[in-house]
Formats: sequence, structure tokens, C-alpha cells
Amino acid sequence: MINLIVFIPIIAAFLIGILGSGKKIAFVASSINLVFGVFIFLELFKTGGKEIIYETSIIVLQNPKLTLGFGVDGMSGLLMLLTVIVTFCAVQISPESGPDGKDKLYHISSMLISAGALGAFCATDLFFMFAFHELALIPTFLMIGIYGHGRDKISVAWKITIYLGLGSLVLLGGLIALYSNLTSSGLATFNIKELTDLAANQSMSELSQKWIFLVIFIGFGILVSLFPFHSWAAPAYAAAPTSVAMLHAGVLKKFGLYGIIRIAMPMLPDGFQAWEGLIFVLLLGNIIYVGFVTIAQNQLDKMLGNSSVMHMGYAFLGIACFNEIGWNGAVFMMFAHGISIALLFALCGSLRERLNTLSLTRIGGLAGKVPFLAVTFGFAAFASIGLPGFANFASEITILFAAFKGANEITGLQITAMIAVWGVVISAVYMLRAYRGIFQGESDRNLTLVRKDLLPKSPIVVLILILMITGFFPNIILSILHLIPS
Repeated sequence: MINLIVFIPIIAAFLIGILGSGKKIAFVASSINLVFGVFIFLELFKTGGKEIIYETSIIVLQNPKLTLGFGVDGMSGLLMLLTVIVTFCAVQISPESGPDGKDKLYHISSMLISAGALGAFCATDLFFMFAFHELALIPTFLMIGIYGHGRDKISVAWKITIYLGLGSLVLLGGLIALYSNLTSSGLATFNIKELTDLAANQSMSELSQKWIFLVIFIGFGILVSLFPFHSWAAPAYAAAPTSVAMLHAGVLKKFGLYGIIRIAMPMLPDGFQAWEGLIFVLLLGNIIYVGFVTIAQNQLDKMLGNSSVMHMGYAFLGIACFNEIGWNGAVFMMFAHGISIALLFALCGSLRERLNTLSLTRIGGLAGKVPFLAVTFGFAAFASIGLPGFANFASEITILFAAFKGANEITGLQITAMIAVWGVVISAVYMLRAYRGIFQGESDRNLTLVRKDLLPKSPIVVLILILMITGFFPNIILSILHLIPS
């Protein structure tokens, strides 16, 4: 079944290329994947998520051992669920066709982004985990350059291509060094579990761990928009089509965090300890520095892009706690942030279509004109801030508890957590300021509102309900997460 989830979007992309009818085929494919994804998540809920389920593999090479294999445990299963949910909603919100009626490439690209993310999260082999992520990046670059917004969309597409291409090259170098060290005197394999066992059973020198960890961490960090490698993210999300912003910010960006927890931390624990002080500084850069940058934004799309970058700092904090609560909280944060930022970009896209501008200095007084947008944006804003009752709050509080729990074991963790708490205040400032300006303030007299209802309501309601259900009942998520640092 995992094989089907990964390859259904690829099959859909081929069918769109042959038959056309892009949105219809994409909708059918994403609907089928959503059903499969929910079913697999329920199976994980029953089994507890400790072991990999539905594992399948096809041998590609015997020596070194290379297999096209898929399977999910609690962490990968949750991110798989996030991917199929956001894909389903993004397809519904996407237009029937791209510019000039060119719908084939638009929907083919969306399907390939989804397939790449699913393959990266579900792969049990390090080679294919990396390869599927690269598959998702290529259509992302194309979508921004061809279908993006603004006069500078081409330069933005080049910027994200250079940044993420560089990040992937750095990551690849680190993974090759890790593989070479782990397999130099043992089994030549790309299987992630077998590599983790090799790392646990043989003693790699602290010096090797230190420098290999740094290279891998920087590679993954660039893909996540870790400070100071974050400047590509906000312009890219502002220029991207709505569905691409939803898929990349909501789903694909989580690959870097996933890789750190799945690869870097368990295989190179001494490497983390060597750089933990630097990691604390960088994650505070995300939370505090980028938080203030977000406050200064006057364009809603760039504000949301920087907000997404800022909240990645909390996920890094959870990972840096190096305890079970912190890692589980970080994965919960990936899910909660993925749903909430996808929701915010969907609403942002609707505002752009109705007003042809996202300037916070021009938009105002929309609450009475578009009440559905006003109410749903309010829910999304409160979720992003971390209001109790939403998944974002549950994940953030879990991470902060983990930070104070681990304060006696990791120097500097407690003071880092105390500073990070101020990020909640920063989030409230920019989100409430934006909401008041858009829906309660006065609008530019020359601004014309398109009255046509362009936004499908069902995906918006679904995303809000998911945030609230998992916020009030966080054990739905936490019960399948059993990430115990070695």
C-alpha cells in the first residue's frame, strides 16, 4: 500500500501529460491517496507506531545493498498523512489551468512535488530518500518561474534553485562521508535501519562525527531555512502559486527536519554535542531575529513566508533537547505547522485573487464584505500564534516542557528556551496586527474587491478541524511517536 501512495501521483502525472484534464485527474489521485493515508495512519494508531508497517522492497543492487523500499513508522507515517492532506487541499484550491490555459505542466508539477515528498518520507533506503526529495524540488523551481506572481518571479526562482541546490550538494557530500565511514569495515548497505545499527555498534571517532554532522546539519538546515540560510524562503513563498506555497512550506520543507532526526542525530550523536551551542544560537536566530523581520513586513505573503521560517526554530529547539519529549514535540510541530501554514497560504491566495494586492497598507475593512475569510483567517492566525485548543499550542508546549526537562543535562538549553518563549509574543504581534489591518481597518478607496466566491470552503474547514481536533486531543498524534534518542 505504501508503494501505491508514492506512485499514484507519478501515475497521475503521466496520465495528465497524455490525457489532459489536469485538475480532475489530480483530484482523483489526491483523493485516493488521502483515503490510503488515513487508513495507514489508523493502522499506526492501532499498533502504536513503534515498528515499521507495510514495509516493501525491491532489490536494485546486491553490493552495495541498494533497495527501492518503503515503509512507515510513527514519524514517517505522520508526515505521510500531512502530505496527503495538504496535497488534497492544494489540488482543490488550485485553478483549473495555469496561465494561457496551460494546465498540464501545472498539475503534473503538483503531482510530482507530492510524490517526491511521499517518497522521501516513506523511503527506507538513504539513496532513495535523497533522490525522491530532489524529484520534488525540480517542479517547485519550474512552478515559481513559470506560474509565479510578481515581476521578480524569475530571479526568485533562480535564488531558490541556487540555495536549495547548494543545500542538496552539501547534504550529499555529508551523506557520502557518513556512508563511507559506516561501511568501511562492515556491511555495504544504504538501508537506513542497518546504517543506524552500524553507527550504534561501531565507534566512529569524535572528530569524524563532529565534522560530518556539521556538513549534514548545514545541508538539511538550508533546506529547512535555518538561520542564516533562510533568505530564500519568504520571497519564494510570496512568488509561488498558492498550491506550491502550500506544498513546499507545509510539507516539503519538513524533509530537512525529518532528515536530522532520522539520520544525523541517531547516527552522529557526538557530532551534535560538539555543536549544540552553535545550534542554540542559530535556532534563536530563526525565532527572534526572523520574528522581528516578520513584524516589519508590509506584504501579507512575505509576512507569512517569514512566519514559516520563524516557527522552524521551535522544531529545531525540540530536536536540540535530545530527549524523547523534545523529538516527539518537534515532529508534532512539523505536522501542526504544516497544516496551519498551508491554511494561511490558501487564504492568502484567495485575498490576492479578490484584491490583486496583498499590501497591508492598502487592504482593510474586509470583515463585513468577506465574512468567511474573516472567520477562517482568524482561526488560522490564532493557530499560528499558538492559542490553546490548536495543535500548534500542543506541540510548542511539548517542546518547551522538553527543554526545561533537559536543562540539567545540556548546558544552555534552559536559557535558550526562556528566550524562545518570547517568540510567542512576537507571533501575536504580527498576526494580530495583520488581522486587524486586513479585516478591521480602513481600505484604500481605489481598491476593488472581486465579489466572486473563488475559494472552495471544504478544504479550509478540513484544515481548521484537523488543527482543533489534534489540539484538543494531542494524544492522537503523540501516541504513535516513540522517538527515543540513543
